[in-house]
Amino acid sequence: MAQRPEELVELLPEAEPFLAREAQVTGPAGRRGLVLVHDLAGEFDAAHAGALAGSHLLAALPHRVIARFDVDSLVDYRAHRPRMTFHGDRYESFTAPEILLHAVEDDAGEPFLLLHGAEPDFAWERFVAAVGGLVERLGVTSVVALQAIPMPVPHTRPVTVTAHATRRTLIEDYPVYWGELRIPGSVAALLELRMGEAGVDAFGVAAHVPHYLAQATFPAASLTLVEHLSRLTGLHLPTQALQEAAEAHRTEVDEQIARSPENAAVVAALEQQYDQFTAVREGSDLLGDVGEVPSGEEIGAEFERFLAEQERRGGE
Repeated sequence: MAQRPEELVELLPEAEPFLAREAQVTGPAGRRGLVLVHDLAGEFDAAHAGALAGSHLLAALPHRVIARFDVDSLVDYRAHRPRMTFHGDRYESFTAPEILLHAVEDDAGEPFLLLHGAEPDFAWERFVAAVGGLVERLGVTSVVALQAIPMPVPHTRPVTVTAHATRRTLIEDYPVYWGELRIPGSVAALLELRMGEAGVDAFGVAAHVPHYLAQATFPAASLTLVEHLSRLTGLHLPTQALQEAAEAHRTEVDEQIARSPENAAVVAALEQQYDQFTAVREGSDLLGDVGEVPSGEEIGAEFERFLAEQERRGGE
């Protein structure tokens, strides 16, 4: 028999202050604007930028776990093999995946929630319903997604983003890049859709990651996500560690590219496209025919050796 949504999550005693706070509110209009941020994009998170942004917030800000999800019911262990430690002649430990809800305080002492961990493989509707139950019980008024998507953009220019929301007024300062697209689904997308249907404000930001770094790391995208999260929610969030990581990473990538005239030429073409797009942003999109630039497949082929070298260096 399938678990009910509420059986997928355990609300811990540490959640009591939020339950008490919501109990004092007479109606939705009296809620204090508690934000729930999540980084559950999984395979739809290029360079793991959303997950890195979430990890950064947990490392930089005081937090405590207030709820945990039943990963045995949600995660396919064979698709995402958990790590185990083998020492000598025996197994010593097993590191299970987690999906945890954290209560976090920003730099001004304002509370918000962060749902951080593995993207569920199973029971998407029940998982989303379970999150919806927490949204109701804890008095959440907005749900925000952090993720990144691969794009034909250079790492040498400011990171751009795509914003999406259940209501246009939530992201009215952001441009619309796309028409209608049919894309593979994700838990993050389903959560936003269902929250909107339930009358809860939900929105998200997807940072644009260079195609050639989508399988590597790109701290600049995580930095951009945190900056836009702060802009959209009013939360006071630290960025120094991400700024330092982005600067160091930029130097490393520049050095790698400088060793190959072919790779440098591809980046130069992307820079030209980016600059032309920026100059004529109205009526254009990043995938439009602005100059003769390589396709995503061509970019991937050009940088195959580059990525292989990055992976080799990472394993040393």
